[in-house]
Amino acid sequence: MRNLIFTLACTWCAAAQSGSPIMDSLRPRYHLAKLNLVEAAELMPESEYRYRLTPPQRSFAEWMEHNIVMNYNLCGAALDVEAPVDPRKFQGVTAKAELVQGLKDSFAFCDPLYEDMTDARALEIVTPSQGKPFARVNHMIGLVVNWNQHYGNLVGYLRTKGITPPSTARAQRERAKQKP
Repeated sequence: MRNLIFTLACTWCAAAQSGSPIMDSLRPRYHLAKLNLVEAAELMPESEYRYRLTPPQRSFAEWMEHNIVMNYNLCGAALDVEAPVDPRKFQGVTAKAELVQGLKDSFAFCDPLYEDMTDARALEIVTPSQGKPFARVNHMIGLVVNWNQHYGNLVGYLRTKGITPPSTARAQRERAKQKP
């Protein structure tokens, strides 16, 4: 616990000194969520993309579709731009290659929201053509939270198929490097 508090304090101090503490805090979380979701999509065999943990739950493919649609819709709203593709085209798609590429493309669409954003722009209010005005940062934080929740769901799908989730595999590799 002491290490966690020290790490958080150091991260906050470094971010505060950079003049962009909000974005300096969000950027690494964005990169990790993106990495986890893309690697999970790549790890699951195509034959398991229709797999459901239980009948009422989404299939693995439907989780990928859900993330793609969410990325295009929410990143587009926060950037105040139209998505370059109609995300509805992914409805019902179960082909791994198409969904993995769609996920990567949707994150590429989100990249400017996290890479090029300043704190001042993140705090600006966006007024969509439909809906309520919101601060960009509201969607940005919401997206990171959702991506992590979705990844948490996908971990169950991977583990029940005997696949080590990407975040666990990275942690195991890191621990192995630290052993003498």
